[in-house]
Amino acid sequence: MYALAARALTEPDERLHEALESGALDRECRRLLDRTTLDVEPPDLTTDDDRETVCARFNDLFVLGHTTVEDRTDGSIDAEGPSVSLYESGYRPEASWNDVNLDLARAYDYFGVEVDEQRRENHDHYRLELEFAGYLCRREAAVDPDAARARLDFLDRHLAVLSEGVADALDGEPGTGYYGELADFCRRLVAADTDDLADRLEGSDP
Repeated sequence: MYALAARALTEPDERLHEALESGALDRECRRLLDRTTLDVEPPDLTTDDDRETVCARFNDLFVLGHTTVEDRTDGSIDAEGPSVSLYESGYRPEASWNDVNLDLARAYDYFGVEVDEQRRENHDHYRLELEFAGYLCRREAAVDPDAARARLDFLDRHLAVLSEGVADALDGEPGTGYYGELADFCRRLVAADTDDLADRLEGSDP
C-alpha cells in the first residue's frame, strides 16, 4: 500500500496517468487494501483530466512558489514556497531541518536503505517516507523481528506528522483532484496502521 501511495504522489508520467485514467491504479489500491486487516475506506484514485492538467495541478500544489510585490516603489517582493510542502520538516516547527533529516538518515542507514541522490530529495520527502514504510512492511513479511517495532516508531515519530500535515494543507486548497483523495487516504492509512501495530505489539509483550 505504501509503495503504491508513494508512486501515486508524483508528477505523473504517461504510465501513471494511463493507470489513473483507466482505473487500474484505483483497482490495484483496492486489491491491496483488501489483503490487509485495516479498516480503511479506499480513495478514488481516478481522473478524467488529461496528463498536462494533472501535471500542472501537481506543480501548482507542490512545486511552484508564489511571489507577492511588497513595495511597488522599489520592486521588493516576498517569495514563498509551494502551497503544500511535501517535506516533514515543514510541519515540525519544534524541530530543526537538520534534526529531522539526521534522524531519518540514521533510520534509513540502519536498515541499509540509501536515498537516490539524483532525485535531489531530502530524507524527509513524503515519497521517501512512504517508500521506507513500505520497505519495513516487506521486512516484517520476511519475518524480520525488528521491522514491526521499527515501523511503529517510524510512523509515530515521522510519517504520522507528515501525512497529517499534508492532508490538512490540501484541505485548504481548491481543485486538488486525486491528490486530495490520496492525501486523506494516506492520513487514514497511517493512523490505522499505527493503531494495528500498537495493538499487536503491546499484546505480545510479556
